[in-house]
Amino acid sequence: MKHTKLYLLALVVCLFTQGCFRKEAENKAVKPRAVWTKEEAKAWYGKQGFLIGPNFSPSTAINQMEMWQAETFDTATINRELGWAESIGMNTARVYLHDLLYQQDSAGFLQRIDTFLDIAERHNIRPMLVIFDSVWDPHPKLGKQRDPRPHVHNSGWVQSPGSAVLQDSTQYPRLERYVKGVIGKFAKDERVLAWDIWNEPYNLNEGSAYGKQELPNKLDYVLPLLKKSFVWARSANPSQPVTAAVWKGNWSSHDSLTAIQKVMIEQSDVITFHNYDGPQELEKRITWLQRYGKPLICTEYMARPNGSTFQSSLPIARKYNVGMINWGFVNGKTQTIYPWDSWDKQYTSEPKVWFHDIFRQDGTPYSQEEVELIKSMTAVQATASR
Repeated sequence: MKHTKLYLLALVVCLFTQGCFRKEAENKAVKPRAVWTKEEAKAWYGKQGFLIGPNFSPSTAINQMEMWQAETFDTATINRELGWAESIGMNTARVYLHDLLYQQDSAGFLQRIDTFLDIAERHNIRPMLVIFDSVWDPHPKLGKQRDPRPHVHNSGWVQSPGSAVLQDSTQYPRLERYVKGVIGKFAKDERVLAWDIWNEPYNLNEGSAYGKQELPNKLDYVLPLLKKSFVWARSANPSQPVTAAVWKGNWSSHDSLTAIQKVMIEQSDVITFHNYDGPQELEKRITWLQRYGKPLICTEYMARPNGSTFQSSLPIARKYNVGMINWGFVNGKTQTIYPWDSWDKQYTSEPKVWFHDIFRQDGTPYSQEEVELIKSMTAVQATASR
């Protein structure tokens, strides 16, 4: 009996000890890596050259769903259009993903991302992949996507997560699997430039039909999920930087930032931002963000009627060594040649001055002058690297 009791005691101790060791190992495995220091961020950025490219969606896709779902994953168009990006010296592209695609078919979605990265690599383009997005339709659905509304800017783009998921914390484990699953799969993949955690998380879509469909307290739901998303991303220990771009607002001091903006800045390995205004505003915002001592990338710009053009923006970017990713590439189903006010104002034909985009679907540029400027900027980089 005594030996039996000793044996049972030893067994309990052993199991307890093993459990502790296992728990400790698990804790070590999931501990998120630290946000990069200024030195780490600068070391990474110093290897990239002058980053320039578009926010990319193939012209045959109205939104992220249509780009990525198996039935509409158009590799021929992706290959052709990324070839045009390569031809003018572009070396990156910002590309949106969606949580519902991972829920629908995680293995298939990851395989299509892998295929896309192969195509991009063929054209010397390393994409920045966007995990979540708060802009446009808050009611995303899988399956066949709607047809574009004639002459309306981004009439079919969808948010991720949608409003129903955003306000349901029981969905967090699913969203965590999505973030860790995608980033974990490509965490050491040199074909990926960076991870953009959340596009414009504090955008309430005012001025569009979708603004009236937003949750009245949307930002109260966004803030905790944004914080968690950064932690989930860094738990995958990516070799690439993790970031989220501040948009609008007063960034003149850290105290002037909102709670969401502070999370975006403090949790970003490199600092990213958006600017659709003229050159003076771009330069002002760059100088505001320089106080953080980290590399800067403008991940959205170029709205011609606003004075945000390649001619006005790229020389400033070169001056301050800021990466530049413009909105839009090939005029297609997103219809972003039309301005934001097309939601309220009726357009019946192509505007004389395109709002966004660079190429027509036959590959001819909207403006040869713009294309030559982009080529000249990337040619300077190519010459300097030789």
